[in-house]
Amino acid sequence: MPDIPGNEKLKVAILGAKGYPYVYGGYDTLVKELGERLQKRGVDLRVYCHRALFKEKPPIVNGIKLIYTPAIETKSLTQLTHSCISMLHACLSDVDVIFVVNSGNGPFGIISRFFRKPTAINVDGLEWLRPKWRGFGSKYFIWASKMATKYYDRIINDSDEMHRIYKEMFGVESTIIAYGANPAEKADVKKIEKWGLEKGSYFLIVGRLVPDNNADLIVEGFLKSNSKKKLVIVGDVPYRDEFESKLKKIPDERLLFTGYVTDPEELKSLYIHSYAYFHGHEYGGTNPAMLKALGYGCAVLALDTVFNREMLQDGKHGWFFEKTVNAVMDCVNKAEEQPEAMRFLRETAREGLIDRYNWDYVTDQYLQVFEELKESKKKAKLILSK
Repeated sequence: MPDIPGNEKLKVAILGAKGYPYVYGGYDTLVKELGERLQKRGVDLRVYCHRALFKEKPPIVNGIKLIYTPAIETKSLTQLTHSCISMLHACLSDVDVIFVVNSGNGPFGIISRFFRKPTAINVDGLEWLRPKWRGFGSKYFIWASKMATKYYDRIINDSDEMHRIYKEMFGVESTIIAYGANPAEKADVKKIEKWGLEKGSYFLIVGRLVPDNNADLIVEGFLKSNSKKKLVIVGDVPYRDEFESKLKKIPDERLLFTGYVTDPEELKSLYIHSYAYFHGHEYGGTNPAMLKALGYGCAVLALDTVFNREMLQDGKHGWFFEKTVNAVMDCVNKAEEQPEAMRFLRETAREGLIDRYNWDYVTDQYLQVFEELKESKKKAKLILSK
C-alpha cells in the first residue's frame, strides 16, 4: 500500500493501552509494532500514555507524538479513567480517526459518537470469562463489549473464532485483523546462562501468573512426569496475590521462576533454546506469546481450545493437551520420548506464521480501516452541508 500523500496526512490517535514505547502485554506490543509502521508510512500518529508509568515524558519518540494523561490510581479504576480522559482529549483534537484497544473501553464510544469522531476498537478476547473478573467485573465486560458494538464505527477482532462469537452474542459483523510476529532463527545462548540453563534443557511457559493461563495446571502435571528437565516460568503479576504466591512456594528444584524478562534478547533466547513451549492460555483470540513461540521456532504444546487450534492450524504446528493434570503429565512424557517429533515441530514452526500474522500485512489492514473511516467522515460532512 503506498504512503499517504503529504497534503492529505492521516491523523490517528491510539488509546487504551499503557503507552509507547512501553511493552508489557499484547496491547502494548500492538501499539508499538503497528504505531512504528504507521508512522513510517506517513501517518500523523499520536499515542496516549499513562502518565504515572513514565518517569521521562518526551513529546515525540521515533516520530510518534506522545500525550501523557492522568488516571485515578486504584487497581480497578486506573485503566478506565485513563482511557476516559484520553478519549475526551482525542475528541477535542484534530485527529481524523481514534483507535481504541480493550473492550473494557466500550462505553467511552458514546463520547466519540457525541463529537462525531470516527472510531475503531480492538476488543481482544473473552474478558468476561477470566477468573479475575468474576462477579461484577464479568458483568461489566459483557456490558462494555455490547456498548462497543453500539458506539464504535468498526469492531476489530483478532481471530475467526472471536468474529463468530461477536456475531452470535451481539449480532454484529467485525473486521478480523490478527496480531503479528517478528520471527528469528538465532539467539545468543549465553543469554540463558544467567539462570544456569543450557540449550534444550528446559520446558518453557511465558505469560502472566493468572488462573486462566493455567500455569498451576502445567506445573502440577510437569512435576508428576518423569522429566529431569527444568520448567522455566517467565512472567509474574503486577501485584502480589494468593495464586502467584502459592505457585512460587512449590518446593521442587526443577521449577525456575524468572519473573518478568524485560530484555527482548534474553526472552528470545529463552524461547529459541527451549526443548518445548507450553501454552496454557484459555481465553482470547490470537495470542502474542504463541506467535513469539512460532516465530522463534519452538515446539508448541498447547491447551486444547478453539483459539489455539486456529493458531496452530488444527495441530499442524503443535500438540494439544486437555485441561487435566494427567494430560499435561502425559504430554511431557510423550515429548521427552519423541525428541525427533519435537525437532520437527521446531523446524516447521515458522511455517505457521501465515500472512495474517505478518506485522506489515497487519498494518496494511489497519491502514485500510482508518482510511475508510476518514473517507466516511468526509462523506457525512458533505451530506450535512447539502
